[in-house]
Amino acid sequence: MPELPEVEVVRRGLADHLLDRKIATVEVAHPRSVRRHPAGGDDFAARLTGRTITGARRRGKYLWLDLDGGAAGDDAVLAHLGMSGQMLVADSPRPDEKHLRIRIRFADDGPELRFVDQRTFGGLSVHPLVPAVGGGLLPEPVAHIARDPMDPAFDLDAAVAGIRRRRTGLKRALLDQTVVSGIGNIYADESLWRARLHGDRPTETLTRKQGREVLTAATEVMDAALAAGGTSFDALYVNVNGNSGYFDRSLDAYGQADRPCRRCGTPIRRESFMNRSSFSCPRCQPRPRRAHP
Repeated sequence: MPELPEVEVVRRGLADHLLDRKIATVEVAHPRSVRRHPAGGDDFAARLTGRTITGARRRGKYLWLDLDGGAAGDDAVLAHLGMSGQMLVADSPRPDEKHLRIRIRFADDGPELRFVDQRTFGGLSVHPLVPAVGGGLLPEPVAHIARDPMDPAFDLDAAVAGIRRRRTGLKRALLDQTVVSGIGNIYADESLWRARLHGDRPTETLTRKQGREVLTAATEVMDAALAAGGTSFDALYVNVNGNSGYFDRSLDAYGQADRPCRRCGTPIRRESFMNRSSFSCPRCQPRPRRAHP
């Protein structure tokens, strides 16, 4: 699943191309792509037709398009990108992508929005905007999501306190989107490497200084990834123009198994973690004596 930098790249592209444009027609080519919209594809299309996109917003790894007030009040199109979802802006004459699932055309006859999803794990849905736990208005299904380290209103000390209360391993806490959002497997490993901390470190033993260091590292590494267009390991993650990011060339830990640590030269170690993989330097990030089970 794309993490914060990849989603922010897409958000910026959508903001550049879609704001203040009125939706003319909506075509749903595959029902799985609107399965999170309980009323189905026809209702999804009806809820969008005639509405104007007023914003492209994100919190953490979650992306949505604000709509102007309709019969049901202000709401938004929530995008679940899943493992292979792509939000593409394309001129109408361009041939359809093989895995095109949803097409949105606009009244100005300009470029259309296409949702392409090879594996159909993602999808679009319409939801009301409600007050969020971390403040602001979010689509109802993601109103519980915490603010992310790149949010101007992010409270670093509150996030550190939340992590230290979790009674779990540090990496698990970093991946908990209700504590701090936007950090996934890639940037958790990169942040831990920069902070010289092991992911199994029990959160209750983490000092406030270490907590601030790892979250500051998360901000720095995601900012660097954003500047590089995100991290692309295959052709499935692209921006709205279909281009891949290249931050994978700058990764220090994630995916670097058996390669020398750029800091000390020790081979990076790969370990199993929650049906995924974790990557760390055995020397720079020693396993804690009392690792969290």
